[in-house]
Amino acid sequence: MENPTSLGPIRNVAIVGSGLVGCSWGVVFAKAGAAVRVYDASAEIRAGALTRIARTLADMREAGLVDDPEAILPRISIHDSLDAALEGVSYVQESVFERVDVKAAVCAEIGERITVGVVVGSSSSGLPASSFTENVANRDRFLVAHPVNPPHLIPVVELVPAPWTDPGLVPWLSAEMSRIGQVPVRINREIEGFVLNRLQGALLNEAWALFEEGYASLEDIDATVSQGLGLRWAFMGPFETIDLNAPG
Repeated sequence: MENPTSLGPIRNVAIVGSGLVGCSWGVVFAKAGAAVRVYDASAEIRAGALTRIARTLADMREAGLVDDPEAILPRISIHDSLDAALEGVSYVQESVFERVDVKAAVCAEIGERITVGVVVGSSSSGLPASSFTENVANRDRFLVAHPVNPPHLIPVVELVPAPWTDPGLVPWLSAEMSRIGQVPVRINREIEGFVLNRLQGALLNEAWALFEEGYASLEDIDATVSQGLGLRWAFMGPFETIDLNAPG
């Protein structure tokens, strides 16, 4: 079992997969002061990564979310090989396409290359880590770190260990995600869809049923959430709501 205190703060990060989620993660870590090394197997996607990140930072400055994008962008570098991206990092955020075979292949490559003390979080939005890390070297270093897209704007990140994940990694990564400004949610064991998507799915199923049975229009159902429940849920969860709804 890993002692979480033996794992230091995340200072050097590899982002593997530089699509929308990967680039957004790059912003999160660079904004927190980490050196970020970005890689994607697609030369075309890789080539556009820095432009996407720069555009994101510019948008954030316009919205008042960052003061100095020029200080953040130099912390991010693009690399044309996985070996180069992994060099010297202590944490890897895998953000490749959401498919078991794709994630299994990439995680196998990562697992063969990481050294002792390196942790790998997957941006999987529904696939449990056990579905793509079972045959991976160093599989005890892998777990799901599922963000809500985009993580540079929405801070929740679900931490879901596989059955073989080192138990010490979840508390360590939870503390680190808090330190860099995210809001970690620990999920005790694997479940398909995790927590966020299961809650979201239940609401969506009921919304469709109400519409299809003719109770309300799409626009009115959307307004019920965006101008009603959503305003409450922006700062208070369902259990807090129940507790406060009828004091005493």
